[in-house]
Amino acid sequence: MPATEPLHPDLTSPHGPGDPLTGLDRASSTAILHVLRVTLHVGFAVLLGVAVLRLLLAGGSSVPYGWALLALVLAGIYLAGTLLEKRYAAGTTGFDPGRFGVLWLGAVTALWALLLAASADFSWLAFPLFFLHLHLLRRRAALVTIALMTAAVIAAQWSAGGAVPHAAVILGPVLGAAFSVVTGLAYRALYREAENQRRAADELRRTRAELAAAQHEAGVLAERERLAREIHDTLAQGLSSIVLVARAAEKSLTDGDVATAGSRLALVRQTAAENLSEARNFVRGLASPHLQGASLVENLRRLCEKTEADSAARGAALRCGLEIDGAPVDLPQPHRETLLRAAQASLANVTDHAKAGTAVVTLAFLGREVTLDVYDNGIGFDPAGIREGSTDRADGRGFGLRSLQERVAALNGSLEIESAPREGTVVAIRLPLDPGAGRAGL
Repeated sequence: MPATEPLHPDLTSPHGPGDPLTGLDRASSTAILHVLRVTLHVGFAVLLGVAVLRLLLAGGSSVPYGWALLALVLAGIYLAGTLLEKRYAAGTTGFDPGRFGVLWLGAVTALWALLLAASADFSWLAFPLFFLHLHLLRRRAALVTIALMTAAVIAAQWSAGGAVPHAAVILGPVLGAAFSVVTGLAYRALYREAENQRRAADELRRTRAELAAAQHEAGVLAERERLAREIHDTLAQGLSSIVLVARAAEKSLTDGDVATAGSRLALVRQTAAENLSEARNFVRGLASPHLQGASLVENLRRLCEKTEADSAARGAALRCGLEIDGAPVDLPQPHRETLLRAAQASLANVTDHAKAGTAVVTLAFLGREVTLDVYDNGIGFDPAGIREGSTDRADGRGFGLRSLQERVAALNGSLEIESAPREGTVVAIRLPLDPGAGRAGL
C-alpha cells in the first residue's frame, strides 16, 4: 500500500480504537478535524445525490436507471468502506480495512469516472475525491491523479457544452483542484499536529501510570522494610529474651530453686507486657512506648538495667553501664528512635553472642552531631566477614545489622563496627543534627 500515513478520517487509520481521526469515539479529536471529516462525507453524499437527481430529471422518456443504479453502487462502496473503518476504530471488529484503502479508492474513482462519462453533473464529486487521493496516496502520486481527474472534469464539461470551452470551463476545475490541494495539505499538517499531541498525551499518561506503579511498589517495599525492622528490633528480640529466660526458669524449677524461678518468671511476664505494648503501638503506627513520656537518656539507662537483669536471669554476669558525654539536646523523634533501636540491637547481640562481662553504652552530644557507641569486652569476631546484606540467613537471623544500617542511612548517618577475635566489639553510630536544635534536659 503506497500510502505514507493514515490521513483519511475513517478508512485508513491503522491506530485502532483511540486514534484522533477515527471520529467521535475519541475525546482527543479536535473540533476542526471532526468538522472536516463530517463535511467530507456529507459533501460527497450531497453532490452524488444532486447529480443523480439531475440525471434522472434530464432523462426524459428514457430514464437512465442503469446509471442511477451505478451511482447507488458507488454510494454503497463509499459507505461500506467508511463504516468498516469506523467499526474497526471502535474495536467492534478485528478486520482492518485500512490495508485495502488504495483498492477502495481505485473502485470509487473508477465508478466516478464511468458516471462522469454519462453526465457532467458528476464533475463536482471530483472535489471530495481530491481529498481522498491526497490522504491515501503519496503526495507525488496524488498530484498526478488529481491532474488527470481535473482534465477529465474539463473534458466532460467541454463535451457537455458542445462548443469551444470558455474560461470558466477550464479555470473552475483547475482552481477547485488547487484549492483542494492546499486544503488537503493544511489538513495533513493539522492531522500531524493532532497526532503529535495525541502521542504526547498518551506518553504522558503512560509515564504517569508507570510512575504511579513504581511509587506504589517503592512504597510497598519501604513499608515491608519498615515492618521488618520494627518486628526485628522489638518483638523478635523480646520473644527471644522470653524464650531464654523461660528456659532458665524451667531449669530453676527442676533444681528446686523456686525463688529464682519466680523472679525469672516475673521477668518473663514483664518482657511479655513490654512486647505487648510495643505490638499495640506498632499496629497503631505510633512511636515506641519507651519514647513516650521518657527521655532517650532515661530509656538507655533502663535498657542497661534490663540487659543486666536478662543476663542474670540466664545465669550470666554482665555489667552494663551508661555514659553521657556533653550536654544533652532535644533530638528529633527519628533520631531518638534510631539510637534506641541501635542500643537495643547491639546489647541483644552482646547478651546472645558476645559472652562479655562488661558492656558500656556511650551517648555523646557533639554540637552538630550525636554519637552512640556500644562497647563490650566479649569474644569479638572478624568484621571482614560482614558485608551489607550478607548477614541475612534462612532462619531470619542476621537481619539486625542490615536493619540498623538502613535506619542510620535514612538519617544520613554512619555506622562502623570495630572488633577482633578475643578483643571485644565496638558499634559506633554517628547522626548529623540540625545546627539549630535547641538544648533540653534529656
